[in-house]
Amino acid sequence: MITCTLWLSWRLEGAGAAINDTGSLRMRAQRIAVVLLQPAASSKQRRQDLQLQLDAVAHTLQGLAVGDAQRPLLLPSHEAIRTQFKAVESFWLQVALPAAEHANETGQSQTYLASLPRLAELTDTLVKMIEQDNASKTTVLRAAQGGLAVLAVLGTIAMIYLLYVWIIAPVHKLRDGLQSVARHNFSIRLPVETRDEFGVLATGYNQMADELEDLYKGLEQRVTEKTQQLATQNAEISILYDMAAFLNQPSDIETMSAGFLQRIVGLFDAQGASIRTLDRERQHLSLVASVGLSQALIEEEHCMHVHDCHCGSVAMPGKKLIVIRDVSQTTDFLSKGKSNDINCHREGFSSVAVFRISARENVLGTFSLHFTGPAELPDSGRRLLESLGSLLGVALENRRLEAQSRELAVVQERNLVAQGLHDSLAQGLNFLNLQLQLLEEAVVHQKQAEIDEILPLLRTGVQESYQDVRELLTNFRSKLERGDFIAALEDTVKRFRRQTSMQTALDVQYGQGAPLAPEQQLQVLFILQEALSNVRKHSEAQSVQVRVSNDRDFTMSVRDDGLGYDSAEVSERGDAHVGLRIMRERAARMNAHLELAATPGKGASVVLRLPVQERIAA
Repeated sequence: MITCTLWLSWRLEGAGAAINDTGSLRMRAQRIAVVLLQPAASSKQRRQDLQLQLDAVAHTLQGLAVGDAQRPLLLPSHEAIRTQFKAVESFWLQVALPAAEHANETGQSQTYLASLPRLAELTDTLVKMIEQDNASKTTVLRAAQGGLAVLAVLGTIAMIYLLYVWIIAPVHKLRDGLQSVARHNFSIRLPVETRDEFGVLATGYNQMADELEDLYKGLEQRVTEKTQQLATQNAEISILYDMAAFLNQPSDIETMSAGFLQRIVGLFDAQGASIRTLDRERQHLSLVASVGLSQALIEEEHCMHVHDCHCGSVAMPGKKLIVIRDVSQTTDFLSKGKSNDINCHREGFSSVAVFRISARENVLGTFSLHFTGPAELPDSGRRLLESLGSLLGVALENRRLEAQSRELAVVQERNLVAQGLHDSLAQGLNFLNLQLQLLEEAVVHQKQAEIDEILPLLRTGVQESYQDVRELLTNFRSKLERGDFIAALEDTVKRFRRQTSMQTALDVQYGQGAPLAPEQQLQVLFILQEALSNVRKHSEAQSVQVRVSNDRDFTMSVRDDGLGYDSAEVSERGDAHVGLRIMRERAARMNAHLELAATPGKGASVVLRLPVQERIAA
């Protein structure tokens, strides 16, 4: 109906334009008459004006005949109207137009003027017929609009009713159901009457009510179970925390392993336990600690192959733990020729649980629990024992790394000691050996002058060697405690003053920098001792200045006014120079920079710089 009203409106608009164009025919016909009645003196202008009016009439008739949908211009399609339009068009073409053209050529306009009343009559009749057609269409349009209003009212009423039935009523039911759930009444169920969204919501509500009803019925039991689970987990966390705290305490491996076994035996009510470490190359297990095992069993199993016992099978790839309820029935793992009488079974143990000791995916050994009755280990207990095995593995690995670190430190320090002996005492003894050979040759040949020359050299060499020994002993005994770094620096400088006649100044500016770690302080002290020793042996200086600055970076410098040296010559000799290699190695151990500078005849300097990013927290 909306489409019909739009079409009628479009037709009425086009018919209105047709009425306007038809009425304009009368006006243009009268203008033609006015043009024909103009004086003859202006005949040229009259002919131009006449042609314009004739063209306008022709264009209007053409538009009425064809129409224009864009304008719109539409002549009603009624047969009588079309016939009347043909009459108007025919009269114009056959009567009025020839008369106008004749009057234009001869100046006689009576014939055209006589045709005007008939043309006006035909045009008026066409206009009235179009108006009557428009009036009938207007009536139809009003009726259609009235029908639309009625349909709108009826449709609104129908939509309100359908919205209530389809949406509002189901929403109210769902609201009532949710209110009942909020009151902890889970017995109400919604009827599922449709398959639309509300049907899905009703189904979901019913499922929710069923699940909530089941949950509330067993809520107390579930709360109890969850509480027990949380208590178990908290107990496991507490056990792991206590065990980690114990394993991190300083102790040897045997003491740590024994304490570990005593704790897990009490936790799991085991009658015996043992820890064995793995030798990967020999594929042997060594018994480190045990609880509840007889001395005979300990002696027999202190070292055995991994295939000779249940404890070894866990150390092999593929298994992390085993729990055997009856050890007397499991002999298929034994090595060829091994007796089927299992040792732990002879001890009165019927069940055994073995777990792997590992650190960073490396198997370090196994630990086992022995029971006189059937072993009952839940999954949580097995997981806890696996975690304890990992903690024990990390602790064992840390102990081994600490031992290796101590061994490495001893090796490094021995290397420095050897370097110190070689660079100082060994060279002095070599010099004395050469001088003794020369002395022996001079005595044989009785060269008194050479003997007198060599003896002072021997005396000086012995004194220097003795002084080197005293310095080395002093360096080896150096040990710093927290807070005595400055005192150690002052003692080193005072000792240097006593050993030499050089004027030695110490300037310590500790600034706002953080204190050095004890191990870094010790390295700084060793470098200072070595630098002063080189000054005493080689510089022949009159004064020495030692400056220590502890700001953002730590800096220590030792400068003298002695003979100096040729830096290029020292660089060519490399690490063979006395003392320099030792200082460089000590500086490298603390990630510090060591700068050596000298000018022949103008002294030398040693500067040690420790950047702030290389400091170790004290």
